Amino acid sequence: MAISRKDSFLWGRAPMKLPPSERRQSDNIKIHKFEPPDDIQKLRLHNNHVMPDIHNLDLEEQNKNVARNRRFLNGKKKFNMDPEKGVRYLVENGLLEWQAESVAEFLYKEEGLNKTAIGNFLGERKEMHLEVLKAFVGLHEFSDLNLVQALRQFLWSFRLPGEAQKIDRMMEAFASRYCDCNPGVFQSTDTCYILSFSIIMLNTSLHNPNVKDKPSLQRFVAMNRGINHGEDLPTELLTSLYTSIRSEPFKIPVDDGNDLTLTFFNPDREGWLLKMGGRVKTWKRRWFILTDSCLYYFEYTTDKDPIGIIPLENLCVREVQYTGKPYCLELYNPQGQKIKACKTENKGKVVQGKHQYYRFSAANADERDDWMNAIRASVTKDPFYDLVVLRKRKIINNASSQA
Repeated sequence: MAISRKDSFLWGRAPMKLPPSERRQSDNIKIHKFEPPDDIQKLRLHNNHVMPDIHNLDLEEQNKNVARNRRFLNGKKKFNMDPEKGVRYLVENGLLEWQAESVAEFLYKEEGLNKTAIGNFLGERKEMHLEVLKAFVGLHEFSDLNLVQALRQFLWSFRLPGEAQKIDRMMEAFASRYCDCNPGVFQSTDTCYILSFSIIMLNTSLHNPNVKDKPSLQRFVAMNRGINHGEDLPTELLTSLYTSIRSEPFKIPVDDGNDLTLTFFNPDREGWLLKMGGRVKTWKRRWFILTDSCLYYFEYTTDKDPIGIIPLENLCVREVQYTGKPYCLELYNPQGQKIKACKTENKGKVVQGKHQYYRFSAANADERDDWMNAIRASVTKDPFYDLVVLRKRKIINNASSQA
């Protein structure tokens, strides 16, 4: 029986020799088996060429993100130093949309922002700032909260500025938002506005160690008589608010950092003045910053620590004439007492000042008048009291006209 080539292979015998044509075909199959087709080789070469480009794109994207994050951090730092410039920088670099909602979310949610700077930005009177303030307050949810709880939340998100008009706008926005979230609690936003200020002042009186005469519940109730559209608020409501504040004061946000320069963010006024010495009546050029009812003066604008500090409490300011200095102003105590102030001596020792008065010279009459107005505003301002009196008068007048 004839044995096939397949059988001879299975039985271990040497296979029969193939004809030349079949042998060439077999060799070609072997070559193609171990050598990939041209299209696969081309694909490998293409991948080897493309992969470095993809890697470079990834690195480029990472570098862009790093640069973006660096610019964003720089913008936050600029905001903490000057809110207007910081926001402008972020907008110009495409990091923030110049839309009220976007800016409000940035102020409300972004960490590391100076709470004092947030308060000053929100308090500005420009149209865009008013829209941002409305959007910012709208991010707070006050539903089913009593007024103290709502104020705790609101006053933790920024620091109230010192200027009365800014406080008025911000508390007006708060009162409007609270009444929208809690319809029917008060007859008008004016009632909510006045009671909010009463609570803030109560907090100060109860928890400030310098206030010796602590207000009682009866006094707090009496303070708020007739503010609900001419009617009294429920005693139970006022009692619960008083108890809440007495048991736990408001937590005021403290901005990060111990650097004294934090004190000088957004001052009421700053600039160069000539200052007359105390014992030796010579004039020296000093850089002055007016903020938080104090007048600080420095040798240079870049100095972090002031040479001297003049608390303005109980002081008055007036224009004075002085030979050779035509634009002078003077700080003085109307009781004739020495001014309580301090300064740093040459060796770095801090000593109490011994001035009966402080005299300064401005560059021109306008600067002198601007400084005097700014100092008077800082000395006399008790914005909470003044604002509450005006709003109470409004409620009384409205109630009388509708009677």
